[in-house]
Amino acid sequence: MIRDFRFSLVFSAVCLGLAAWWGLQSPMGLWTALWLTAVLAILEVSLSFDNAVVNAGVLRYMSPLWRQLFLTIGILIAVFGMRLVFPIIIVAVSADIGWGETVRLALQQPDEYSRVLTGVYPVISAFGGMFLLLVFLNFLFDRNKETHWLGPLERRMVRAAKFDEISVFIALVVVFSTRWWVPEAEQTRVFVAGIAGILLYLAVDAVGALFESEEAGDAAVAAMHRSGFASFLYLEVLDASFSFDGVIGAFAITKDVVIIMLGLAIGAIFVRSMTVYLVNRGTLEAYVYLEHGAHYAIGALAAIMILGTVAHVPEVVTGLIGVGFIAAAVASSVRERRRQSG
Repeated sequence: MIRDFRFSLVFSAVCLGLAAWWGLQSPMGLWTALWLTAVLAILEVSLSFDNAVVNAGVLRYMSPLWRQLFLTIGILIAVFGMRLVFPIIIVAVSADIGWGETVRLALQQPDEYSRVLTGVYPVISAFGGMFLLLVFLNFLFDRNKETHWLGPLERRMVRAAKFDEISVFIALVVVFSTRWWVPEAEQTRVFVAGIAGILLYLAVDAVGALFESEEAGDAAVAAMHRSGFASFLYLEVLDASFSFDGVIGAFAITKDVVIIMLGLAIGAIFVRSMTVYLVNRGTLEAYVYLEHGAHYAIGALAAIMILGTVAHVPEVVTGLIGVGFIAAAVASSVRERRRQSG
């Protein structure tokens, strides 16, 4: 277990060291900086544990090469891209100011930076919420799924999936319904963002389908590597959708963007390590309903993000719902294993 988390522990120590140095350079001080960084790391892990489970479900079918890329390049994208660069891009575009001015705003006027970022939260919620909703719906309506956690309900859902596009149909109904309950000033932006989230999911899914191959030999190996790329892309987009809520919620804890990036980075690294741990230990095979619980947690997060277009749900509620589904799935898995062994 320690081997799987070794890099995360070293990375965390480096981040905490940087947080301590930053705290000494600012009015918040050493211990406040360390405390806030630790709280943000815990927040990120609690919000993204279900992400680790779903990631493991994809990662276990990827080649060692793509697993390694997920843990190297993927980490850079997750930590610096989604936790630092992406929020700055959102603020720069929304406020119609330059990149340099946005960085200055983040470092010198964090309250204003937070205000602008929070102002575009409905758009972020619609985009990420629709992507996550399709992740959940495609799992729920998967006709190839043989194991059912909530048996009667899930079997009915599978029987209801008479056509392949039912998930997209439901997602489009949700997007069009926003016209009825989203404030008029936000309707167009939320609608476009929701459609963009659906299109992105379909694009990633299309890339995976394009790279599937029935060929043998070298052609099959090449197809496997291309499919690995599609899976890698899917995991990065999934991580991005999860990161939105954590980035916005972090500003409720502190306005210091450096502390936010360091704290969320620690959490993101631990989520990556948990993913690898679940794959290496065969946890998904041992706990047969764990992946189900994670997808139901994703469905709940999708609903919360869509609700976030009109109202903010506290991050502690989001985290507790996710943990609740995971805990229930683990308990059901243990009972099922005892039943089968007995």
